[in-house]
Amino acid sequence: MTGIHYLDARGPDGIRIYAIGDIHGHLDLLRDMHERIAGEIARDKPADWRIVHLGDLVDRGPDSAGVIGFLMAAVERDPRNIVLAGNHDVGFLDFLTEPDPAGLFACHGGRDTARSYGVDLHVDYASSLARGHRELAAAVPDGHQRFLRALPRSASFGDFFFCHAGIRPGVALDRQDPEDLIWIRNEFLRHPGLHPKVVVHGHTPQAEPEVLANRVNVDTGVFHSGVLTALVIDGSEKRLMSVRMA
Repeated sequence: MTGIHYLDARGPDGIRIYAIGDIHGHLDLLRDMHERIAGEIARDKPADWRIVHLGDLVDRGPDSAGVIGFLMAAVERDPRNIVLAGNHDVGFLDFLTEPDPAGLFACHGGRDTARSYGVDLHVDYASSLARGHRELAAAVPDGHQRFLRALPRSASFGDFFFCHAGIRPGVALDRQDPEDLIWIRNEFLRHPGLHPKVVVHGHTPQAEPEVLANRVNVDTGVFHSGVLTALVIDGSEKRLMSVRMA
C-alpha cells in the first residue's frame, strides 16, 4: 500500500491545523491552549485554520462538564473548532443509557465526571449504582448529551488523518470501523508500515509525544502529567506545542 511519510507530509495549502490531545476534564489547560492558539493566529494571521480536538474530553480530570460546555461554545462561535469522539466520551454516553458497574465509565474516571455535574457516584452496590445513575442522568444537560452523540470519529486534512485511537492497518480510511477509531491499540501502534496518510491520534498516553514515520501521538497523559500537547501543521512545517499546570 502506498503511504505518506511524516517527513514528507503536508497540510492543506493555506490552512494551519492545531490537533489537541486527550483533555480528560482539564478545563484550565484547555483554556490555556486555546489562548495560546488564539495568540498565534492573531500574530501570524494564517489564511485559515482548524483546531481539531482528538477526543476523550471527559473522565479522570476535575471539570469534564466545563470542558464540554467550553467546546460547545467554541464550536458555536466558530465551526473551525472540530471535536472528535474518544472512547471515554462514548463510554459516558453508554453509562447514561445503561449503567454498567464494570464498564469504562464506572471503572476508569467516571466518578470524576459525575462529580463535575454535582453527583457523587458510587457503583459498589446495585442500589447505589441505580441512584447515582438517576441523579447523573438528571444532572447532565440534554445539550451536552446531544453534543457528544453528534461528534464525528475522524477528520482529514492534507496528508494527515485525525482520530482518537488509530486505524486498522490495511483498511482504507473511508472504510474504517468506527470502534477501531476510538479503541484500537496494538495492531495500530505496532504496525511498521506507512498508512495512506499520517495518522494523528491520542488514546495511548506517553511521557513525551511520539513522532513516527506513520503516526503522531499527542496524548501526554494530562491526568497524571499535567501536560496537554498539540501538533501544529502549517503546510510542510510541523511542530509540537504544550501547556502545563502551573
